[in-house]
Amino acid sequence: MRHALILLSCLFSVILSAAFPLDASEIDAPDLAGLPAADVVVLGEIHDNPAHHANQAAAVAAIAPKALVFEMLRPEQALQASPLARRSEPALRDALGWEKSGWPDFSMYYPIFAAAPDAAIYGGNLPREAVRRSVTEGAAAVFGPMAPKYGLDRPLPEAEQKAREAEQMEAHCDALPPEMLGGMVEAQRLRDAALARAVVQAMKDTGGPVAVITGSGHARKDRGVPATLAVAAPDLAVLSIGQMENAPEAAPPYDFWIVTPPAPREDPCARFFDKA
Repeated sequence: MRHALILLSCLFSVILSAAFPLDASEIDAPDLAGLPAADVVVLGEIHDNPAHHANQAAAVAAIAPKALVFEMLRPEQALQASPLARRSEPALRDALGWEKSGWPDFSMYYPIFAAAPDAAIYGGNLPREAVRRSVTEGAAAVFGPMAPKYGLDRPLPEAEQKAREAEQMEAHCDALPPEMLGGMVEAQRLRDAALARAVVQAMKDTGGPVAVITGSGHARKDRGVPATLAVAAPDLAVLSIGQMENAPEAAPPYDFWIVTPPAPREDPCARFFDKA
């Protein structure tokens, strides 16, 4: 009997490896029900795509995390997500002050909360003033004494710095003054570190697993929250899931990724340029 159990266990491992190979790979939405176990699962999104939030809710239901960390919430907001408030969508929306937050419609996010009704809620967002300060003062100065633990005291390699600046320029429709690009990279590093700090606290408080709800840029293994956690908490097993709207030409920097149809939206660059 013992040999049969060992054989069955080995067979299960083979099946799991076949479904989720060690190499990064594209998966489909149903595969989210069988993700490999991890201490932290970073679930990326394009913020205004309803399909991405539905996929996050399905993943959270399968993971059954002890804690949820939201990019969209500041720590003081997360404290308002009481069990009573979480009983209904309108009550939680109002408790969080979501309507004034600038994030997409709360109806897309509420199913994520509902998928883990007993999970502790943590906020990984920062006040806008802190983010603005990081553009001019640097991420380390704004983050404070714990900056070295999260790698913020170390400059990026030159090639990576240039790559990140190019991505910031593209993300802002080639409309940023070149002298602002370095500061925008610092702001992104600050946001990654703030999310990672919230994850570390959530793991300390609950023991995990922890699910992180964030933009796919923060879910990147090479420079997002997973990379920051690799510096700050290297013992954690972290799994990253990216979501995108177009098939990538090469493997993107996630453990797994999902490609969905694009959400209908206006031209995001219209606000930078006069289209008349």
